[in-house]
Formats: sequence, C-alpha cells, structure tokens
Amino acid sequence: MKIVPVIKSGDLEESVQFYTRILDFERKWPGHEDREMANGVIDLIRDGAELQLSRHAGDGVFGSVNRVFVDDVDERYVTFRTRGLDTTLRPESPIHTAPVDQTWGLRVNSNWILWVSGAGPT
Repeated sequence: MKIVPVIKSGDLEESVQFYTRILDFERKWPGHEDREMANGVIDLIRDGAELQLSRHAGDGVFGSVNRVFVDDVDERYVTFRTRGLDTTLRPESPIHTAPVDQTWGLRVNSNWILWVSGAGPT
C-alpha cells in the first residue's frame, strides 16, 4: 500500500518551484506540465516518496502538517536555507524555526512539513 499526501496550493507554479528547487522533488510525469496545470494537480516524487500538489477546493487543507522522516534534519535545514527557504516571514512563529530537540525525544524542524530526524515510527 502507498499513501500519497495531497497538499493544497494557491499557486501551482510557485509551489512546484519551491518543491523542486529547494526540497529536491522531481515531477513524476516530466513532459506533461501543460496537462498537469490544466488539471490542477501535479505529482512530485523524491527517494520513493510521492506527493500531489492540488489547487482544487476540496483537496488538502491550508495549514495542515505532513511528517517527513530524514536521517539528519539539521543538514536538510541548512541545505534548504542555502537554496532559498525563507524563515524570516514570521520570526515570532514556531512554524518557522530551525530544528529543535522536542521533549518527546525527536529533533524536528517545525514547518508546514515537519522534518524529523530519526527512523520514524515503528
């Protein structure tokens, strides 16, 4: 079984640029960009993971969180910042912070995608 999260996007072009240029995702269907834009759904893949960006009203919810388990959240954070991830828009918000050790034992970067160091749930 495979579960594919659907992430709501208010601007598909901008979202695709963010996910591909900063977060290292690739288009699942290269060469079908016009069809995807017309359909309002774009499939992205990375390291066996898959997600969909959607502009449809009923798909996804703005502000939802997806958990992504990685080997080194600090390295990912530095890489993403180097590529242009902007965490200064709301410096008072815990949603835009560098990785921190949480009381439950995981090191996370709290963003709309929760990047987590460790093997993930067992």
